[in-house]
Amino acid sequence: MQPDAASRPTLADVAARAGVSPSTASLAFSGSGPVSDATKERVRAAASDLGYAGPDPRARSLRRGRSGIVGVVLEERVRAAFLDPVKIQMLDGISEGIAPLGAGLLLLTDTGEVGGNAVGIESAPVDAVVLIGCSPRLAVSIEALRRRGIPAVAIEGETGEDIPEISIDNQAATRRGADYLRELGHTDVAIVTLPFDADRTRGPITDELLAASTAATASRRLAGAREVFPHATGRVAAASSIEEGLEAGRALLADAAQRPTAIIAQSDLLAAGVIQAAEELGLRVPAELSVLGFDGIRVDGLQHDLTTLVQPSVAKGRAAGEAVVQMLAGEPPRSRCFTSTLHVGDTTAPPRPIGA
Repeated sequence: MQPDAASRPTLADVAARAGVSPSTASLAFSGSGPVSDATKERVRAAASDLGYAGPDPRARSLRRGRSGIVGVVLEERVRAAFLDPVKIQMLDGISEGIAPLGAGLLLLTDTGEVGGNAVGIESAPVDAVVLIGCSPRLAVSIEALRRRGIPAVAIEGETGEDIPEISIDNQAATRRGADYLRELGHTDVAIVTLPFDADRTRGPITDELLAASTAATASRRLAGAREVFPHATGRVAAASSIEEGLEAGRALLADAAQRPTAIIAQSDLLAAGVIQAAEELGLRVPAELSVLGFDGIRVDGLQHDLTTLVQPSVAKGRAAGEAVVQMLAGEPPRSRCFTSTLHVGDTTAPPRPIGA
């Protein structure tokens, strides 16, 4: 049976038993003041005798006016995010970056769905928020945080001058990958993109969809590909997943007379799905279809060394966490842009000669 609040020992009880003032006992626990080792030992012994575990962290947070929690907003359900190695790497980096705060992470989802009693951006008890991923709902999330006055940092996306952005060279990196395909001799290239809108519209890439895009990452990567292949078309996926890549790949490869010789996928998970679609049709990768991804992750079950643009996901997360620490210390955070590198694996090769 748990003791009630009235029966629990307090810091004042510990101070009285140790023969010191409550303020001295508090300093002995926090380690932040000039208290002798002997006094600290006496206070700790008194606490042990009374069964006192230490000051209530919730009360300490309230006195500081903080919750001791940093929110991380995901663009999809948590289960889906945990299936994406990029998200896991970014979360690892964020945890490293906020370590000086001693804060906890609260995962929040912003899928646009309404209902239930789940805590969301509008009400979560957080000191700051990291917006993670390539969400087409980024602007909605940022507006909600501005209304609450919660400091925020975004990993990818156009945020405005008041919110730092941790980004990568999406357009330039994709252009490097497209240049490599062109150097191999490819001219008939298709693209599988990340979602462009909050509804996650799936289907052909259209001018209307691009004009209304709220997803900077997808738009920039498409622009990089089209700098090299200006007339390239393709499919929009509803998420970064193998299943979405499989569906897009089936659509792009169904007509043998109009098959591209190479496909640029905006994530490695999408690329893995495209490869699966090709194998279903009996197409050999890379002899009959080259596939380029983006991320540089290990995809479980993929029997290829994927040619991809490798991004520093952990470093991006760490930089976002460090920006949070700066903001909560009253220091001006700075945006950062990382560089991706082309890794040439075994999923790209020169196109097969016509008639071969």
